[in-house]
Amino acid sequence: MALQSPDVSDTLIDELVSWLRRAALKGADLETLCTGTFERLSAAGMPLLRAHVGFSMLHPLYDALSFTWTRGKGVEVVGHQRGGSENTMGRYEASPFYFLLKNGLGHLRRRLDAKSAPEFPVFEELVAAGGTDYLAFLETFDGDGTRGMMGSWTTDQPLGFSEQMIRTLVRVESNFAVATKMAVLDKLADNMLSTYLGGDAGRRVLSGQTKRGDGETIRAVLVMGDMRNSTSYAEDHGRQVYIETLNEFFDAIAAPFNRNGGEILSFIGDGFLAIYPCDRHMEASEVAAGAAFTAVREAVARMDRLNTRRSNEGLSTIGYGIGLHVGNVMFGNVGLKNRLTFSTFGSAVNEVQRLETLTKAYRKTIIASDEFAQYAGGDWEVLGTEALRGTQHKVTLHTPSMAALACSGNECDADDLPAVSSDAENVMRLYRTQPRRA
Repeated sequence: MALQSPDVSDTLIDELVSWLRRAALKGADLETLCTGTFERLSAAGMPLLRAHVGFSMLHPLYDALSFTWTRGKGVEVVGHQRGGSENTMGRYEASPFYFLLKNGLGHLRRRLDAKSAPEFPVFEELVAAGGTDYLAFLETFDGDGTRGMMGSWTTDQPLGFSEQMIRTLVRVESNFAVATKMAVLDKLADNMLSTYLGGDAGRRVLSGQTKRGDGETIRAVLVMGDMRNSTSYAEDHGRQVYIETLNEFFDAIAAPFNRNGGEILSFIGDGFLAIYPCDRHMEASEVAAGAAFTAVREAVARMDRLNTRRSNEGLSTIGYGIGLHVGNVMFGNVGLKNRLTFSTFGSAVNEVQRLETLTKAYRKTIIASDEFAQYAGGDWEVLGTEALRGTQHKVTLHTPSMAALACSGNECDADDLPAVSSDAENVMRLYRTQPRRA
């Protein structure tokens, strides 16, 4: 008896299209849209073995985000990082997606056959998994081609995709593209606000806190860090070298303060301000101070590694200072009526800045207030007392002992980004830079 292709339910496909519209209006995220679409296609009778989509993203760390669904295994989500290596160039230029880009095509269909030499390297993997037919597609989200969606459908049915199945997939793609474009734009807005304002401030803006004067007073552990002799370094080495060095400095010293309850609120020239919000009772203050001091230990270890590498390369080492304090800060929306920013201000902010400045006078890398040292615990050396400029009281200054700065376990291990990028990342990067055809 001759083989027959299974029927795909038009009624269930109509339901899928309706679900995509509803989900998009409700603001569903990309993972929900991808998982829901792939599972509903399969449930409607589409004999999918694998579905893959990738989205180009406007993000400081990631060029692309991809979702791969495999029947019976669900969806795998991968964020593809920037900084791809040149040795992957040949692989992604040999991909079906590059073929679509180069030839200005919207679709590419190929039957998969283990007996024939694979036209594209990915076909070997798909044939090994039992794939028999492959359909790749490309959908642009804007006129200049800087953002969009690429994807592919693979089946393991002996007869491959029927014409009815291909018509159905093309129909679903267009509705899927509209829904995912809305999710991508939402994600881009979130990415940009989080990148330039910080996570908490970005969420506040997205939730509608955009009126001048909106804000609140919070209690927090404060961290102020600063690079030493940056002005003379910029004059001696020029703008580009200085910017690259400053970014290296921030990567090493500031990153630990942007996790585990901490958030970098702003970069101020060659310095940064971070906070660890906490309640007013002792236990919460101790937890926040402990998390901040763990980040200090990691930052010191990372700076040691950075300066060791710079010395080995014949470059000058980078000096720095860190001030630590606890107090109440005002966090709110300030500025002009049509040009606002979230900012943190108040006496505690001024005091932590003064503490960081005193690291120069005392020739210490780290100086903490008495309040911070008490909450953080551990071994501290008392340096003396100072009447901080702009305050009415004297502050007892502390610096941590060498033993207190020693890392325990793997808390100070390097977490550098991998240097090798994936095929999907390289394809999506190419997609964002490829000249578009009329």
